[in-house]
Amino acid sequence: MSLQSVRQLFEDSGLALTIIELEANTSTVALAALAHNVEPGRIAKTLAFRLGDGREVLLVASGDARIENQKFKAVFGKGKMLALSEVETLTGHPVGGVCPFGLAAPLPIFLDQSLKDFDEVLPAAGSVNSAVRISVSLLAEITQGVWVDVCQRL
Repeated sequence: MSLQSVRQLFEDSGLALTIIELEANTSTVALAALAHNVEPGRIAKTLAFRLGDGREVLLVASGDARIENQKFKAVFGKGKMLALSEVETLTGHPVGGVCPFGLAAPLPIFLDQSLKDFDEVLPAAGSVNSAVRISVSLLAEITQGVWVDVCQRL
């Protein structure tokens, strides 16, 4: 159903984005980069956090970026990644297919500056073998994401 919610969002929004479905499992950055024949940084990973104030948020970052604790705390205060068991319930997407589109319920979305190193990225599209090629500017527009600087590219 998750892949369908992404498809429906694109259709309802009049977006001519093609969802790429592969036979291969693309549930990790390394697997997705290999399957799509791109560098790991072009894979846009979506991470779910619960902040100290109880809010749940999504952060989309470059696949080769890592959370930098001091930067994260400066922007969000305390926070921790959600347990795998909570992610699908919150987003409607399985772990490995989590994306900022077609969510089960609206969530604040933040986009890390690391994405701006690329013109186009590949976030998942709601399943462990799907993705969508999208410009970073369109990703920001569709998600209404707020730009933050909380990661460091490796």
